[in-house]
Amino acid sequence: MAIIILGMRTVVRLIWMSLVLIIVALTSALITMRLAIHGREVAVPNFQGKAPLEARHVAEESGLGVQVEREYYSATIPTGRVMSQVPPSGTVVRRGWEVRLALSAGAQRTAIPQVVGESERAAAIAIAQRSLQLGVSARVDLPGATPGQVLAQSPPAHATDATAPKISLLVAADRPPAAYVMPSFVGQPLGSVSLALKDTSFSVGKVAMSEPPASPAPAVAPTTSLPAPAGSPPNNPAAGNAGPAPGPTTAPATIAPQPPPSPASIVVSQEPMPGQKALAGSAINFVVR
Repeated sequence: MAIIILGMRTVVRLIWMSLVLIIVALTSALITMRLAIHGREVAVPNFQGKAPLEARHVAEESGLGVQVEREYYSATIPTGRVMSQVPPSGTVVRRGWEVRLALSAGAQRTAIPQVVGESERAAAIAIAQRSLQLGVSARVDLPGATPGQVLAQSPPAHATDATAPKISLLVAADRPPAAYVMPSFVGQPLGSVSLALKDTSFSVGKVAMSEPPASPAPAVAPTTSLPAPAGSPPNNPAAGNAGPAPGPTTAPATIAPQPPPSPASIVVSQEPMPGQKALAGSAINFVVR
């Protein structure tokens, strides 16, 4: 009995030792993973007030990257120095993270030009001539507005509180030409069709005459050769004997000349065909007879 009790105690002791070893291994693995994760993290330095080259050097020492994205007017931060950053300093990020920087453009010294009412191209030229940047160009379909014309700008002309050396535009969108379902002009005189199209956005294109039917060849009565009488010499041209008359030849079919199209010509087909859609300003081709 004592031997059995001693064996049970030994088994329990081995089980407890195994559990302790498993707990120690799991704890070590968690600590190792935590240290590895924190080893790949870094706090974002403060780049404000630094020149772009200096900011890049500081970022490389911390295992980070930097990207200059915008410029803003500032009366307190010198021109070309870092004005703001994202994410802010002190933020813990992974190594290799790219920090976005905004530089100071100094105090506003350039007047904002008036470009409303100009074409988009003329506005872009005026903005570039003042060493400003063209921002977002949004488009809107406004009835009555000239396509490509600048309808609004931000900041407005002569603004003294602009936040950045950049002008965004609102431009009238280009309207595609209207499409209409083509009516049928078949069976109508060409003159009437021309008058009907004169008051629309369509025009008469090419006008061709339909091919007239070929004229039949004149009938020729067939001729038959009489048999030579018995004892007559064979047909020999060299002997002066005339042979049988040659058979009739068929005359080629003749095509009647086509008269030029006239207002009285009747439309037999058109392109685009009836029922098809055609853009405004298109030319319609006709075949008449």
